[in-house]
Amino acid sequence: MVFSSQLFLYGFMPVFFSLYYLLGERWRNWLILAASLIFYSVGAGSIVVVLLLSVIVNQYVAVRIHDAPQPRRLHLLWVGIVVNLAGLAFYKYTDFIWNLASDFAASWSLGKLPPAPAIPLPIGISFFTFQAISYLADVYQRVIVPAQGYGEFAVYHTLFPQLVAGPIVRYAEVKAELRKRRVDEAVLTEGAYRFCLGLGKKIIIADNLGTVADAMFALPPTELGAGHAWLGLLCYTLQIYFDFSGYSDMAIGLGRLLGLHFPENFDQPYRSANITEFWRRWHMTLSRWFRDYVYIPLGGNRKSSLRTYANLWSVFFLCGLWHGAGLTFVVWGLYHGSLLVIERLAHSLWGWRASGALGVITSFLLVMIGWVFFRAASLEQAVHYLKALFGLGPAIVGYRGVAAYLTPDMIFYLAVGLFFAFMPLERFERLRFDRTAVMASQLALSFCSLAYATLLLAANSFNPFIYFRF
Repeated sequence: MVFSSQLFLYGFMPVFFSLYYLLGERWRNWLILAASLIFYSVGAGSIVVVLLLSVIVNQYVAVRIHDAPQPRRLHLLWVGIVVNLAGLAFYKYTDFIWNLASDFAASWSLGKLPPAPAIPLPIGISFFTFQAISYLADVYQRVIVPAQGYGEFAVYHTLFPQLVAGPIVRYAEVKAELRKRRVDEAVLTEGAYRFCLGLGKKIIIADNLGTVADAMFALPPTELGAGHAWLGLLCYTLQIYFDFSGYSDMAIGLGRLLGLHFPENFDQPYRSANITEFWRRWHMTLSRWFRDYVYIPLGGNRKSSLRTYANLWSVFFLCGLWHGAGLTFVVWGLYHGSLLVIERLAHSLWGWRASGALGVITSFLLVMIGWVFFRAASLEQAVHYLKALFGLGPAIVGYRGVAAYLTPDMIFYLAVGLFFAFMPLERFERLRFDRTAVMASQLALSFCSLAYATLLLAANSFNPFIYFRF
């Protein structure tokens, strides 16, 4: 089940929230748990067992870590990490590793391997695996104590608003609210506004721009001119931002409707003046996860410069691999790791770091180029697309002009996307309104966004969120 489906909007949500606000506080967590398992089962079926096993194993290990003496605590932590990563590797990377082995065997004339086994991918396994590892690590470091029983941990670990595509919520961030939370008029208005804002980002901007991006990336090299390539890449750059930030807004809004505060996940990343700043603004919960649980334990920037660069490459190699089981994702991760290393070198050697309008334009173009690897189905397609971007592709034989794709409605969606991606929206926060006016404005905008998104849903089939495959 996805947030941008009619089943969720007009079936699941009304029933769930009607029951949620009618029930007493002591029963609400149990309702959340039941609803979360139903929500996951609709899309995953029997694979929900994987999620339940994750709940049982991680809570059991967390309690053992908390109660055990050193050095047994460290041993138990590693057991928990290995078990979580083994499950992730089995479901997500078996096919990738199998195909690499098959290619290796073929290149060395070692015979042909049988086809890779068909292993269904549990939706959102990358997210709830990382969430579980953060829980175990925080228990080990005495940042938190384990949840009060399997029930409380199950509610946290299966929360349907952020279960399948984040934000990656740490237990410490919602621990108090899992036990006692406030739901009032202001909270409900804020939650509804944030949810509808995210729905509009997804349905109105991301899905419409995605049609052009899909068309451009599907063109054969002999029909892909430089104009087509840049248009498709710009549309995809905006699509992936509004798709994922839209989901995060919807998740945060649903959390607010429950009385929970989830961490922010995006802060207009395309306004970044350099790549370092971009990663402080893009998918912030994942960036913080890698910083706290991989980069710092590896030594961070506390060692030599060479060690720091190696740590950055290691982190972004893993970041790329986390996003997808394919060489294109690995190249995308190493590309960003290399950009960060270059920025650090320039700063350490000459005290220079990109800034200002020129830095924003340069960073945006560099991020766009990186998205080619993220979107392409293979390295070969990525190379063809990059050649087309810079006019180095083959001669165009079949041609449909770029203007054919720039219809008035598409120009409108592009303009709206660029406006919300680059406009300094924080300036609007300086405006002073009384609380009633703010709430009325939020409700009006929520209604307009919901109404327009509903019309588009009725007229078109919805597209799944891009990050659902991770």
